[in-house]
Amino acid sequence: MRSVEASRFVRAPPAAVERALTPRRIVEYEGSFSVREIEERDGETIVTAGGPGLELALRFEARERGYEYEQLGADGPLEAMETTLTYEPKNEGTRVRVSSSVSLGAPPAAIADRIAGWKRRGELDRLLDALADDVE
Repeated sequence: MRSVEASRFVRAPPAAVERALTPRRIVEYEGSFSVREIEERDGETIVTAGGPGLELALRFEARERGYEYEQLGADGPLEAMETTLTYEPKNEGTRVRVSSSVSLGAPPAAIADRIAGWKRRGELDRLLDALADDVE
């Protein structure tokens, strides 16, 4: 598994960030997949997303000031992906942090996971940029 992190100060209050952050928007902000279906069940949100020839399911759990989400099963592009997104008030705005661990599940693991981490870091940066554009 490879871990990557990204953070950004957003010039908007935490309440505006909270309203903008929904499971659908998080997937859309990341920019790699289109949302195909959303299902609410037992306090979780399952987002089915995909692109040409590819589909994956992500399970979101709301947390105080954020979300935890992961890829379900091994049918997605990765063997495993877990992400934590949090936000907190900071200097008349909000600090948003995202950390993710990914594993491609392909040999050699060190190289494959490094590539998966590099791609995931780009998704996290896009998420933060899109969020900031949306709320600032």
